[in-house]
Amino acid sequence: MALSEQYLEDDIHPIDIVETLAAHHDWEFDRIADDQIAMAVEGQWRTYSITLAWSAKDETLRLICTYEMEPPAETMPGLLELLNLVNDQCWVGGFSFWAEEKLMVYRYGLVLAGGQDASPEQIDTMIGAAVMSAERYYPALQLLAWGGRSPRDALQVAIAEAYGRA
Repeated sequence: MALSEQYLEDDIHPIDIVETLAAHHDWEFDRIADDQIAMAVEGQWRTYSITLAWSAKDETLRLICTYEMEPPAETMPGLLELLNLVNDQCWVGGFSFWAEEKLMVYRYGLVLAGGQDASPEQIDTMIGAAVMSAERYYPALQLLAWGGRSPRDALQVAIAEAYGRA
């Protein structure tokens, strides 16, 4: 059964869908408010903190995926250059570094203008894309910050996306 087949009534709140998905995947989660949920999603490299928030005014479901990172101060110019290179490769969403909070951040907004509803498949794909992007570029960011690699050299180790089937 498709995820969307579980929702037969109209106007399901997007955060209710996220909560159901989190429970389905056995992710730890906390419903912070009616319009916001936080969860922990285990990746290969680390556990990612993911927050989704719904803004009815903007008709946008915003996803923020973070993990702690304290790069040495002298690597910050290279880190910012690497983030620009990484963001050039991202089709959806983008990375930034919140220096004060010491967090690497991947952000994405799903705009549902005109009263559209988000489907469970859309939201599941959104979360999966965030974790996949964080996982893909994690080694490059680590090599730049602690391995002494240049931004372009570090980017070469980013895990390539697989195409086709084995």
